[in-house]
Amino acid sequence: MNYTAQEVAEWMVKEIQFKGTLQQEEAIAYVKTHFGEQHVFVNERGNTSLTKEVKSAFRKLHRGKVAWDRDGFFWAWT
Repeated sequence: MNYTAQEVAEWMVKEIQFKGTLQQEEAIAYVKTHFGEQHVFVNERGNTSLTKEVKSAFRKLHRGKVAWDRDGFFWAWT
């Protein structure tokens, strides 16, 4: 099945609402396995990241209710 960036973003928001946080490493592993490799990429620093399309859809969905913790590499409900 071909999932959209919107569907990935919806899963992320639901996870954060349910658990309070979502580790980046956990999110990337889940997205790769359940939504497909097309939603992740390796950035210029060699780190695996979510695509710009997923991040954009995610920001539109949570509308500022989720914060990124740079030190802990996770998102959290605010």
